[in-house]
Amino acid sequence: MRRYLHFCTLWLSIFLVACSSLPPVPPPPPASLWHDAAFAPVTEALGPEQAMAVSDPMRQYLHREMAPLLKRQGPVQGLVTALTQPAWLKLQYDASTTRTAAQAFESRSGNCLSLVILTAALAKELGLQAHFQEVVTDELWSRQAGLYVSSGHVNVTLGRPMLGEWRGYDPNRQLTIDFLPPAEAQTLRTRPLTERTVLAMFMNNRAAEALADQDLDKAYAWARAAVLQDPSFHPAYNTLAVVYLRHGQPQAAETSLRHLLGLAPAHTQGLNNLVLALRAQGRQTEAEATATTLRQLEKVAPFEFYNLGMAALRAGDALTARDWFRKELVRDPDYHEFHFALAQAEWKLGRAEEAQRELTLALQQSPQPGTQNLYAAKLAWLQSLARPGAGSAVQ
Repeated sequence: MRRYLHFCTLWLSIFLVACSSLPPVPPPPPASLWHDAAFAPVTEALGPEQAMAVSDPMRQYLHREMAPLLKRQGPVQGLVTALTQPAWLKLQYDASTTRTAAQAFESRSGNCLSLVILTAALAKELGLQAHFQEVVTDELWSRQAGLYVSSGHVNVTLGRPMLGEWRGYDPNRQLTIDFLPPAEAQTLRTRPLTERTVLAMFMNNRAAEALADQDLDKAYAWARAAVLQDPSFHPAYNTLAVVYLRHGQPQAAETSLRHLLGLAPAHTQGLNNLVLALRAQGRQTEAEATATTLRQLEKVAPFEFYNLGMAALRAGDALTARDWFRKELVRDPDYHEFHFALAQAEWKLGRAEEAQRELTLALQQSPQPGTQNLYAAKLAWLQSLARPGAGSAVQ
């Protein structure tokens, strides 16, 4: 048995995203993956050219407002200054949606993938080379509308092409843009990504966001586009399978997952969703065999300690809940929902100061304005109380 007893869990991999070489162009995916007739067509443009398109306001900003800066510092350092210094673009991190380059420029905000795409688009307009990189980190998980989401991190290196016979790059004229604190970014290990893969990541993110909005037609269109954009990008097949599962098509989901597992046999999210697809078809023996394989690969599932803590909290055992939440935070100390849960346990234990501290951390680490506002309101309420009331809880 999987460890999620109260609801059906769909596992979704999105990548918001070394010295190895870039992979060759992969072969196209099989036509058996598609079930276009089951979904209504969408009017939204899905081509890769939309993601990095440079808008007229972007060109005007580069060639007018930034012209003195680019002349004084050069195109590479000048663009870095504009992207990172408060006096210029004033970019803000916002994980609520994955924006195109033009949308991120207009709103001056985006998640790491949106800001990387914006950087690459501006760099190309200036005649610079942009090299994408996936940051090698431990797997990080979050939850969105009943989906468990695995998120990655990408950055981009800018450089001027060398002139003459040698076609490499001058390290003195290359800089990496990463929307993390500099001290943290300098310690990261990376591996190269093709632009093809980055665009597939963009489309896969859009599919995940459509799933969270319960727009299955749009989710299917974006997931299909992601697979076609880069058939070697494994998470797109898993996303496509999640769309099929939510659409009541477990056989179609199985087809996508079998193809994924043929490419990546140890893909745990794919194995988990295959268990669900097999169970939905009444194939319990195969489902249990797949679940056994999954357990051998994944000793502790994402959110397992959190779920145990929430169960203890609902049962009125705040002390046990606190222990489980602390254990989850050892695995991922920067996820806001874990800090919020620990704040609830601390409050029920009568530890108001500790509850405020955890709520403050939840507020600081939340990537979305709506959640930030929620935590800020709860923190303000806590701070307004002289002492915790009996039986009260931060909910």
